[in-house]
Amino acid sequence: MALFDEFKKFIARGNVLDLAVGVMLGAAFGKIVTSLTENVIMPVIGAIFGTIDFSRFYILLGSIPPELQSKATDYDALKTAGVPMIGYGMFITQVINFLIIGFVLFLLVRSVNKLVESAKKQEAEEAAAAPAAATVDPQLEALKEILEELRKGRGEA
Repeated sequence: MALFDEFKKFIARGNVLDLAVGVMLGAAFGKIVTSLTENVIMPVIGAIFGTIDFSRFYILLGSIPPELQSKATDYDALKTAGVPMIGYGMFITQVINFLIIGFVLFLLVRSVNKLVESAKKQEAEEAAAAPAAATVDPQLEALKEILEELRKGRGEA
């Protein structure tokens, strides 16, 4: 039972939950970037370079079965049939996905750092301005005046 209680404490800690949320958001973000790459960026690259579909690029490592000779350029059919091949086009697509995700995360971190830097600068300005604008407690001022009058009355001034 103690092991279960310890596990409950571990799961209930904030950083574990934050990590879980981060992983889930990261997976969702990855799907968005994959969709952006496959449905927006790759068609544009294909239009520029002439209907290129990187996912269909492969190097054949074995022979094509006779029944698939008519589908010798169909990557999916060859892959389903178990023909040995290197699908380097998918690798190119994944590298592009990685670069897009990296660039978007760079922009995100850069923006957050600028916001944090701006907030720190504003706090520093407020802290520097605070002592100048600070007012003296009226009771303290009255006590100082009384002390000054007492000194004058004794001749210590």
